Amino acid sequence: MKGRSLSIPVLLLLMACASLFARPRKAPTIAPEQAQAHVGETVEVCGQVARVHLAFKTRGQPTFIDFVRPYPHAPFTAVIWGLDRGKFGDPHQQYLNKRVCVTGPIRLYRGQPEIILHSPKQVKVK
Repeated sequence: MKGRSLSIPVLLLLMACASLFARPRKAPTIAPEQAQAHVGETVEVCGQVARVHLAFKTRGQPTFIDFVRPYPHAPFTAVIWGLDRGKFGDPHQQYLNKRVCVTGPIRLYRGQPEIILHSPKQVKVK
């Protein structure tokens, strides 16, 4: 009986240690047109960038990166706020007319799906 009661704590300890070394799961990759169905999830959205627009006069000076079609017909948008823009270089030159993947949680803004980009590590140009 003693050996059996000792094995349960040892097993639990081994399971806890294994979880520390487990690799994080890669976010699933979706098309921009699928973003609406994945609100609240962390995903990688990959598609053609149709428009990059820096809204200088808008509060927070966001940069909007529209996928597939320009605003207001874009099925998905990535947003870089002015405070983070310096980390990204020139988004217009780097992303416009290129296949780009962005990773992060999808949220809705006025009914449209978007990912807020805080770091260039969230972006891959294909």
